[in-house]
Amino acid sequence: MKSIAQALGLIARLALWLAGAGLVLMTAIISAQVFFRYILNDSLIWSEPLAVILMGWFIFFGAAVGIREGYHLSFDVLLYVIPEKVKLALYTVSDALVALFGAGMFWYGLQLALSAWDVKLPSLGISGAYDFMPLVGGGVLVFLFSLERIARRAAGLPTSRFGETDMQEA
Repeated sequence: MKSIAQALGLIARLALWLAGAGLVLMTAIISAQVFFRYILNDSLIWSEPLAVILMGWFIFFGAAVGIREGYHLSFDVLLYVIPEKVKLALYTVSDALVALFGAGMFWYGLQLALSAWDVKLPSLGISGAYDFMPLVGGGVLVFLFSLERIARRAAGLPTSRFGETDMQEA
């Protein structure tokens, strides 16, 4: 389990770095577009669609890493009054639902990508499938990281919850 957790930790770190690089690159592209449009009076036709694709990648990668680290949305009021074993069961149910959501993101994102495969994005000259690839990649990561949380809990290892536990320590 530890070697799998370490591998997924590396994947999460890579995804976070890629998300950060995508954010910086998107900011640079939008800044260039503003400069070209308002200073040079000549718009970059490719900037907006490329920035939107990059935004999809960094949003979905960042969200997947947030799930791994226990920062996804939850409703905790009930958790303050129930026994620890019930809490763990509810955490597992929550992670299973998030894993199903990730699987759905992958499956339906893949269907969308395949349906847009023959469509060409005119401003970029690439397949329209690239618009939906962030959904596919993010879905895979959400699914994997949710399964990791379930497996860690089943093995008796700590899982991060709102930053309370560092998973690398276990």
